Amino acid sequence: MSLVRRLLDQAAATPDAVALVAADGSELAYGDLRRRVLAVRHGLLDAGLEAGDGVLFSVRPSAESLVLALGVVAAGGVVVFADPGAGPEMFTARLALAKPRWSAAEAVVYAGSRVAPVRAYARRRGLLLPNLAELPVHGHVYTGRWLPGVPRGALPYAALERGPAPEPDTDPDPDAPAAVIFTSGTTAKPRAVVHTQTSLAAALDLFRARLALEPGDIVHTDQLMLGLPTLIAGARWSLPPLGGTPERFARDLEMRGATHTFCVPVHLAEILDVAPRLPDALRYVLLGAAPAPAAILRRAVAAAPAAEVLSVYAMTEILPVAIASARDKLAHTGPGDLLGAPLTDVAFTDDGELLLAGPSLCRGYLGDPPLTRLATGDLARLENGRLVLDGRKKDMLIRGEFNLYPGLYEPAINALPGVTEAAYAGVPDPDTGDEEVVLAYVGDADPDALRRALRDVLDHDALPDRVVRVPDLPRSGRGRKLDRAALAERFSP
Repeated sequence: MSLVRRLLDQAAATPDAVALVAADGSELAYGDLRRRVLAVRHGLLDAGLEAGDGVLFSVRPSAESLVLALGVVAAGGVVVFADPGAGPEMFTARLALAKPRWSAAEAVVYAGSRVAPVRAYARRRGLLLPNLAELPVHGHVYTGRWLPGVPRGALPYAALERGPAPEPDTDPDPDAPAAVIFTSGTTAKPRAVVHTQTSLAAALDLFRARLALEPGDIVHTDQLMLGLPTLIAGARWSLPPLGGTPERFARDLEMRGATHTFCVPVHLAEILDVAPRLPDALRYVLLGAAPAPAAILRRAVAAAPAAEVLSVYAMTEILPVAIASARDKLAHTGPGDLLGAPLTDVAFTDDGELLLAGPSLCRGYLGDPPLTRLATGDLARLENGRLVLDGRKKDMLIRGEFNLYPGLYEPAINALPGVTEAAYAGVPDPDTGDEEVVLAYVGDADPDALRRALRDVLDHDALPDRVVRVPDLPRSGRGRKLDRAALAERFSP
């Protein structure tokens, strides 16, 4: 059974239950969600959307974006998340690879890419939007109120959701592409992950089982991959406001009675700065998108003693791979970062690189042959049936004959008193090709005292050449992951 069919069936079984609480507090019932998805599906098909059509998707998380994305997939289309804010050159390269036949965007995005004053304002904010209205596509859909810049003939989402909502005679092929997610690459060779309804449904089932989702639960997150299993379980998805403050996030957790929540580790730290105690109703606090330092794990456990604090190891290509409790991670005293029992099929190359396979593995990369196994680039091992991460192959630092993998040692450093977070950076020596190893850390530990403490927890060859206290570590992307290259630039001559 396809992912969308499962959601529609759940909605039909509990039509009066609340499915979604929007950022402004408005509620959407399951029955209304179902009717709107079917109406959007019908309207798109009536307008000419065909099976396999890519729909460039530029709508931020909201009730409208959820219904629109589900309607696209229910109609047999493919949601293409290409991020028009990535910059004109990257966007153009991604567009050339994806070749979408449709564009769906907020009216303000169309205006911001076409109307001179709005475009100038966006440029001052560092956002260089492409002209979506001039894309060579079959049709456009816009959300929100009409604004100058919306292309002539574009379909208003509001009209689609109010249209006829006939029951479908057949469902799209669950093994056909359903979502395209650009993750990395360059303008010369962008990279996009292709998921099917089957692979996404398998991932959702893993999340749903581990988080014990059931009717009556309230999941506060803007993450689609947690929101969808919430809906399939008949629970309630609570959306935080876009760009909301940590204070607002903490307040919504309390006011909406959240039982589950998801945070990027850095975001959780900001929330705990203003709300040291999380609501008692919380049963699960999920951390992901970036490694969770020991200091943040300890704070999360103290802030929500009745909840299970979990750290997710996942990749866009296959998720989740493993989920470990904060208590287990903190109790791990050996080298490396404990990830938890694998939820997928695992294997290892001769040099220790982790290979993954299983039902939740994506179909492959757009334009490339299908994947049967994913080479992660991560060095890992199994220890008592649990995955332990030793580091990233590409993060390796070279010191003479010793190859230093930061991920093998950083968890132990992060667990030391006075260290909030620490990271290695390699500063290349242009004469020798070797690297000076710098350990940068955030915290109140004295650098000399920390250097002495490192001798008790690190191999001799892994001891840094320099220990430097910094106000913060550079981050990038929505997940606010450590930007190791930017960190190294701080210390380069």
